[in-house]
Amino acid sequence: METFDITVIGSGPGGYVAAIRCAQLGYKTAIVEKYPTLGGTCTNVGCIPTKALLDSSEHYHQAIETFDKHGIEVDEVKLNFQQFITRKNEVVTQNTKGLNFLMDKNKITVFEGIAQFKNNSEITVKSPDNKSTEIKSKHFIIATGSKPASLPNIKIDKKRIITSTEALTLSEKPKSLIIIGGGVIGVEMASIYSRIGTKVTIIEYAKELISTMDLELGTSLRKILKKQGIEIQLSKSVYGVENQGDKAVVYYRDENKKEFSLEAEYVLMAVGRRPYTEGLGLENTDIQLDDKGIIKTNENLQTAVPSIYAIGDVVAGPMLAHKAEEEGFFVAEIIDGQKPHIHYNRIPGVVYTWPEVASVGYTEEELVAKGIEYRKGKFPFSASARARAAMEKEGFAKVLSEPKYGEVLGVHIIGPRAADLIAQAVIGLEYEVTDSDMFMISYAHPTYSEVLKEAYMLASGQPAINT
Repeated sequence: METFDITVIGSGPGGYVAAIRCAQLGYKTAIVEKYPTLGGTCTNVGCIPTKALLDSSEHYHQAIETFDKHGIEVDEVKLNFQQFITRKNEVVTQNTKGLNFLMDKNKITVFEGIAQFKNNSEITVKSPDNKSTEIKSKHFIIATGSKPASLPNIKIDKKRIITSTEALTLSEKPKSLIIIGGGVIGVEMASIYSRIGTKVTIIEYAKELISTMDLELGTSLRKILKKQGIEIQLSKSVYGVENQGDKAVVYYRDENKKEFSLEAEYVLMAVGRRPYTEGLGLENTDIQLDDKGIIKTNENLQTAVPSIYAIGDVVAGPMLAHKAEEEGFFVAEIIDGQKPHIHYNRIPGVVYTWPEVASVGYTEEELVAKGIEYRKGKFPFSASARARAAMEKEGFAKVLSEPKYGEVLGVHIIGPRAADLIAQAVIGLEYEVTDSDMFMISYAHPTYSEVLKEAYMLASGQPAINT
């Protein structure tokens, strides 16, 4: 029987951050991971490899579409798809090696294998060679993440009907790809493959892309992606997918129940993810799940068993790597008797298409639904000198603020480097800085960030300078 102060189950962004913070606070800490490499979905088959392919595909796209406008003449541009995938694998390896170093540095014991609760205070870890290790711990943190979801009656066979995991490891460039789902995963995968010449179609159930974000962001992104050659079908309900050997066929209906079919070399299911707790032995504990399989927790992320916490994709809230990280840090300090806090409305969301999409705080639709008064400042990248110099004029920044005192309620950006720009907006919301304060600080010129300055100015009731 191994004994620890804190044992973390799962080594994704939430799990490894929780383990490191626990170790930093002086606790004897262990982490259990079922796969040979640390990092979970994000590092191995999610955020990191996807961004590597997005960057590579954008370089290829720019070489074909815009190099000549910059005066750069290239006789012939060819895609080496194997190297395209190999570079992604190298990036993943670099990151996982970094995590191994951090575990060693912080003296965290790593167990490879599948963890299963025996009771409220003990787990069994079964290694790949079927050896079992019994672990007793004062506290457990469940950080087992999520798995790709599907639709009723549609079986993911990982051959023609695939998930994002398989889409990251294809052996050759697909000629055509249908993506079911126009959320974050769907539009990012569409961007990767469309840029390298794959015929891509997105079929989305909702009335707009990235439907959990501000509506104007989805509308603008749809128009941009269509100009990039991606076919987009909205308000469509998929009821079947069939593997026909050398292709797959999707069957779907529109709002009037009219039926359609569409075929492609691959069909990618991108309809979201579901909490992953199968095989964890929760039935041997007092932990409770809701009807969606989410682990029920209190405001301190404690389960029904006070010594067991849960974080990340297995608990309520958006399935974001950085949200899991915040929760991992939070739980470690709660166990330590500190009083940390998390404002979930101040955790940003990002879509890594190009241009990028980023958002924090309330959407305009949420403010309308709640009956909250607001002012809006919206400024286009097309009016930015920096954006014009870079030939990156698509998109806008939108600021929503409270009319009486000017508190910033939400910031929504679609444009170049939106993923980085949103960090400044998060600071504004976190510390309740006013819209007028946010535009009165100095912004370097020329930069993309000046678009935010103008949007804050407009939201405060002032006229913009550059319009």
